[in-house]
Order: sequence, then C-alpha cells, then structure tokens
Amino acid sequence: MGLPAALRDQVAAVHRGSALPERLRLYDGWAARYEQLHRRGFRCLHGVDGSAGMLEQARSTGLYQELRLCVLGTEPLPAPAEHYDAVTVVGALGEGQVSSTVLPELLRVTKSGGFLCLTTRSNPSNLRYKAELEAAMGQLELSGAWQKLLAQEVEYWERATTEEESTQGTGYISGVVYIYQKCPVLHLEEG
Repeated sequence: MGLPAALRDQVAAVHRGSALPERLRLYDGWAARYEQLHRRGFRCLHGVDGSAGMLEQARSTGLYQELRLCVLGTEPLPAPAEHYDAVTVVGALGEGQVSSTVLPELLRVTKSGGFLCLTTRSNPSNLRYKAELEAAMGQLELSGAWQKLLAQEVEYWERATTEEESTQGTGYISGVVYIYQKCPVLHLEEG
C-alpha cells in the first residue's frame, strides 16, 4: 500500500484500543493537517474536540466562532438544548473512540427539524461498533426522535493501515455516511 509507514502507524495507533489520553495526544499531533473546511459557504461554525492540539489548529484557521474542549460521550456538550441547525461527527464514531451512547446528547443540541451527519468505518475491526451504532440509531428512529434520510456506503473512505483492514485488497477502508433529521417535539397542551 502507498501509505507511508509513519503515517500508517499513527493512524493505526488511534484506531486500536489505546487509552483516551494516548489517543488525544495522537490527535494533537495530527492537528496541523486536519482542517479543510469553509469552501461550501458555511460561516457560523462551532467545534468541540477532546484534543487541545486539534482545537488550537482549528482556532488558527479563523473559521470557527466558538471552540470548546469536550470529550464526546463522557461529558455533556457545552451547548444549550435545541441550539444547532446541523451537527456533524466525522471520524470519531468508531471502536475505541466515541461510544454510540452519545447519540441522545447530539440530538439534545440539535434544533427540531435540524440535521445530523454522522460517519463510521466499515473495516473488520469496527464491525461490532458499527452494528451497535446502527442498532442505537434504529432505536432512536423507532422512538420518533429522528428520521433517517440517508445511509450511504463509501467504498474508499480512508486509507487502510494494514492489508487485513483493506476492503478487498484496495488499500482503503470503506465507511458509511448517515444523515438524519430530528423530528419535531410535540408539546401536548394541559387542560
């Protein structure tokens, strides 16, 4: 595969079962190359990350109006309920990363009628997590919390770090993009 050994090792380290402080340190190291945004007209962006280095890099771009240190899934998001028109989580929903139990918290900060765009990988070491995530998404849909608009498989999601993780020897890991819309909350009148 064409991925440089040092980069392959760094990506692999984040995706295997290392402890949270170690994973955050690794993300700090990626921060300088991570941000590629703003080209599509999005102007009011808020961000959270568990990595101070990622937040510093994001701050240096001048793209974000607000940035907060927050480890998804272990603490509440630093935003009031029904605050955002859209919430995205890219590259964090995976084995050893952010638990699928974060979904209700993401819904809490999304406005009624707002959108959630979530991603996960489909590589062999993430299949158990992906099944748990999709089960949790299905439960939220059955409860009327949100409606699935899209579940799009992406064959060449990211470069694989090992041949075992590669989708059919392509050198890439496949992934999925999910888009949901938060259902309106109906308030029943008393009386």
